This record gives sequence, C-alpha cells and structure tokens, in this order.
Amino acid sequence: MDDYRKIKSLATQYAPEFVAVRRHLHENPELSFQEYNTCAYLKEQLMSLGITDIESVAETGLLATINGNKKGKTVLLRSDIDALPIQEQNDIAYASKKEGVMHACGHDAHSASLLLCAKILLELKGDFSGSVKLLFQPAEELSPGGAISVMKEKAYIALGTIPHVGQHVRPDIPVGKVGFRSGKFMASMDELFLTVKGKGGHAAMPEKIIDPVLITSHIIVAAQQLVSRMADPKTPSVLSFGKVIANGAINVIPDEVSIEGTFRTLDEEWRKIALEKLHKLVTTMAEAMGGSCELKINHGYPHLKNDTALTEDLRIYAKDYLGSENVEELDQWMAAEDFAYYTQANPACFYMLGVGNVDKNIESGLHTPTFNIDESALEIGGGLMAWLAIKTLLG
Repeated sequence: MDDYRKIKSLATQYAPEFVAVRRHLHENPELSFQEYNTCAYLKEQLMSLGITDIESVAETGLLATINGNKKGKTVLLRSDIDALPIQEQNDIAYASKKEGVMHACGHDAHSASLLLCAKILLELKGDFSGSVKLLFQPAEELSPGGAISVMKEKAYIALGTIPHVGQHVRPDIPVGKVGFRSGKFMASMDELFLTVKGKGGHAAMPEKIIDPVLITSHIIVAAQQLVSRMADPKTPSVLSFGKVIANGAINVIPDEVSIEGTFRTLDEEWRKIALEKLHKLVTTMAEAMGGSCELKINHGYPHLKNDTALTEDLRIYAKDYLGSENVEELDQWMAAEDFAYYTQANPACFYMLGVGNVDKNIESGLHTPTFNIDESALEIGGGLMAWLAIKTLLG
C-alpha cells in the first residue's frame, strides 16, 4: 500500500470518536501499577472495534493483535497508559475527576491515538501482510517501569526480535509536526537518596554539634564536579537535587538531613563509573566533616537509542504522510522513558508528536498541572502510526 490518502481520509473520519475516548481517559486517570479501570476500558474499546486477540500483560496492560491478509512480518506499536500524582489546574470540561491524579504526560492521548490507529488498520487489513501488535503498557512513570514486566511475559517473549514503534506527545512542537532523532535520543535515569548524619543541637552552640545541614550544603555543591570536572564534555550528563529535608528550626540543628535527586546520561559505561564516583565523593566528604552519608541508588531506565535504519525509514514515511516541512530533526533530550528497555533489545524508534498550539494557549510543559494538548493531534497521531506500521510491514 503506497497511497497514504486513504489512511488520512479514515483518520479524519474517525478522529472525533477518539477525542471522546481521550477525554474519558483524561477524566479518569490512574497511577502506575493501578490502571485496572483504564485497562478494562481499553479492552472494551478494542473489543468494540472487533479485535478478539487480546492478552493481559504486566497485570494492568494489554497486548492485542491485528493480522493482515496473510502471514508476514510483525511490528509492535506501543502506548503507555498511566497518569501522574499531580493536581490538575486546567479549567476544562473533562478535567480529572480524581483528586491529585492527572494525565499530565499525555498517556491518554497516546492510548486514544493507538485505538484510532487500530480502527484504521482493521479497515485496511486486506491491504497488507503480517501482524501489528498493539501494546498498552502500564507504569511508564514509576521506576522500575512497566516495560520490564511486559518483557518477561510469555506472549511478549514469543514475538522474538521485531521492530518497536512508540509515539510521545511534545507541547514544545507545534501541532501538525512530528520529530525524529536517530541513535542516542533520551537519557538513562537513576534516582538518588542520600541521608547525611551528624549530631544535632542548639544552633547557638555550633562547637557542640556536627552540623548535617552544613555537610549537606557542601555535598550538593561538590557533587556537581561529577558533571563539570569528571564527565567527558562530549557526554551529556545531568545531576540534579530536587528535594532537601532538614527537619530543624531557626535555632535547632537536626541530627540528619535527607536529599533526593537524579543522575542522567546517554552513556551506560559512564553511568556506572559516575555513580561509583558519586558514592565515594559524598561519603568521604561527610566523613571529612565529622559526619556520615549513606547513598541509596534506585537504578532506573537505560538510555533510549533509536535504531538508525528503522528511524531513517520512518522519517521518510512520515515526510510522505505529512510533508517534509512538518518533520523535524530533534536534539537529544535528557528526559527518561522506559521505552528505552525495548530499544536495548530490538530495532526500535521513539518519535515525538507535536501537540502545542500557542494561539489556543496550549503550551504548558509535560508534568505540569496545566498541561493539555491540541486534540487535532490525535487525528495526525493515529493516522501516522497506521501508515508507519503498514509501510514497515511492507518495507
């Protein structure tokens, strides 16, 4: 099938019903590993389309299959389905009904787009050979992530090594455009939890205490050497501390201080070395100042690398579908994604779907309480995914 116009026509025809699907999901968000109602709703939607080959994966995830007119290649299309612990602040009719939970990363849009894609593929299954696997994956937002659980499932293992395609919304890309990057694209992510211990006491008698607040301040500053002086300047690295708790008072020095942060990079070897260096740095600095520091590391997702050959093919197909002027070359991005696990084991491509619209005041960033999308992006996202899937099977 070389004519994308049929897919575009179907996407335009069916998109409104999947705007309604997206709004239902947005109103009813569920946190990572808790997506029971979301999973049931998505299964109901798949069955209403006529899809019966649906398997449960990772407890709250689904793996569905659409077969073409005869046997052939297989391609997997992935959507994530979980929400974030954020209180929505949007004044919209379909705002989250769940206190403190919000689809602030667009997973509702990902799911709706993949369902639209499924409906298009079902109508065109006589035009292609092979199979399309539709993966609705739970728990992308919470380490260790749902991808690892999916990859342990028999249904997934049986697929072998096949192309994986993932799509993610980006509000900094205007609606109507998409973005690709070959090779290393997104960062690894490790969570850091430090406990600095000293000896608390009266703030007016510093000679009688070992001040963990002071030790902590030195550690936070000194740890930046990991990026500024220990990392190869050509290797992107980020070390950030976002939470510091010193539960004292204006005249009370506490016994300990807790720190939480993240380390990210695009090189797995440097990642291992950097975390070893960080451990040595924080422990020896605390000891030199009379205290101690315990560092616990929650090892998260690896870096995401897009297969060069597959990504270049998809970029060409996207230009055919959207026009060259609407396909952008993306820079590396230090955000993390558990789709990275799939890219470590399969030829895979994770691309970005533009959902921003300044004229409609839709420009808030991901993971913010005012995040939203221009819903016309669903038509583009669903249609484009169907086109990319068919072209990959036929390519």
